[in-house]
Amino acid sequence: MMDSLSNQVVVATLQFLSTLFVVAIGAAVLVVIILFILDVSQTGDAVRRNYPVLGRFRYLFSMLGEFFRQYFFAMDREEMPFNRAEREWVDRAAKNKDNTIAFGSTKSLTPPGTAIFVNCPFPTLSEDASQVQPLEIGPYCREPFHAPSIFNISGMSYGALSTPAVRALSNGARMAGCWMNTGEGGLSPYHLEGGCDIVFQIGTAKYGVRDESGAMSDEKLKEVAAHPQVKMFELKMSQGAKPGKGGILPGIKVTPEIAAIRGIPEGQDSISPNRHPEIDNASEMLDVIERIRNVTGKPVGFKAVIGAFGWLETMCREIHERGIESAPDFITIDSGDGGTGAAPMALMDNVGLPVRESLPLVADILQKYGLRDRVRVVASGKLITPSEVAWAIAAGADFVTSARGFMFSLGCIQALKCNRNTCPTGITTHNTRLQKGLNPESKAVRVAGYCKNMIHEVEVIAHSCGVRRPRLLRRMHVRVVQDNGKSMSMDELYPCPDVLAEYRQSAAKTAPEPAQVS
Repeated sequence: MMDSLSNQVVVATLQFLSTLFVVAIGAAVLVVIILFILDVSQTGDAVRRNYPVLGRFRYLFSMLGEFFRQYFFAMDREEMPFNRAEREWVDRAAKNKDNTIAFGSTKSLTPPGTAIFVNCPFPTLSEDASQVQPLEIGPYCREPFHAPSIFNISGMSYGALSTPAVRALSNGARMAGCWMNTGEGGLSPYHLEGGCDIVFQIGTAKYGVRDESGAMSDEKLKEVAAHPQVKMFELKMSQGAKPGKGGILPGIKVTPEIAAIRGIPEGQDSISPNRHPEIDNASEMLDVIERIRNVTGKPVGFKAVIGAFGWLETMCREIHERGIESAPDFITIDSGDGGTGAAPMALMDNVGLPVRESLPLVADILQKYGLRDRVRVVASGKLITPSEVAWAIAAGADFVTSARGFMFSLGCIQALKCNRNTCPTGITTHNTRLQKGLNPESKAVRVAGYCKNMIHEVEVIAHSCGVRRPRLLRRMHVRVVQDNGKSMSMDELYPCPDVLAEYRQSAAKTAPEPAQVS
């Protein structure tokens, strides 16, 4: 009796599966027929019209290609904007894994522009090495900032980033002892909850410090500055990926909370002006910097991608006329190949000098006018590995900041979907289902690991060059490969100018005493 019943169940199951299979095949055939009719009758796509149904696979394969390339087809050093070797170094550093390699480098040292560090025959011994020391920013402010880390988190807005991503970065920055830049999207509770040092960025739309008309509000500035964690203010003049274009946050990412923080309508595209309307020259920029500094009492600098640079010399001359205390407390130099979540391809690909050229240029202009010790220099843009950070310091930077490097430490897979609200790792999406994959607690540890291991390996390079700490690296410690295959010392390529004595004397006579720090 039981065997008969079992046989009946098996037969019924097989009949059901057979029916289901037939229905599925019928549905698939029906879909193919519908797609065939749609493809041959449309006139907008020649490929689909000539190759109905099959032509659709072209777009599927094209979409999947960017994922397959990084796993199956691209060599270690081929991909853009970041290759596998760079991404894997960040991943191992973030996880505190062994970052040694075997059998030789996959990096070619022959292409023109390649930087090669000059090792010393008598490298620095471990017992002679010294730790990175805090560096003062804003000596003429009521509240100068003694920044402890040479490597910090660059500007990424809450809105462009998800809630768990900002939480992880904030906590990780506290663990590592580095600062976190808010980006232009304003100050969120998630920036503050980690307890890290914060640089508040003021973009062209003044998000977070704007009044009802969209102008900068002194009262809002005071409210932000009242947070002890907010150490500095950065006036964003331009961004490397889109100089001449303001920030772009698609309406799908403007949630009620983000709209409230920014002071904008919910669900509408957030498009910032392409520049600050009240700043039309270097003098007016200095006026705004002075206003923010007077209101907040904290260091104020500006961020810009460098293209034309004559205005920097105009700014330096204006500073000497006003007094050296009027200078920006820092300048963040963004690279023309910097990143963003959304920018026109025409700007991202073609406008703005890369940091390899602009950083020595700006450092030399400041040196020429005797302002190099007054104005701190921050380098930003595709500097995500120790060699790049060490190069930037040797070229003239006091600090280096990174955005995409820290995104990789969070688990970014370079899916290139930052502007679609479909980020598969939960970093740049407000889809709560996708955000579940990003655990703020564990990712914060990775953020801290990346920062600490970065500094450690920059120190390794510095010690190999025979200096005790990274900030002692100079241009003479780097050689750059030329078109003829030979390398040339970077201090020959970019010789530091002599300081103009008249400006140095003028600055010494007119400068007030720096603010005293208890």
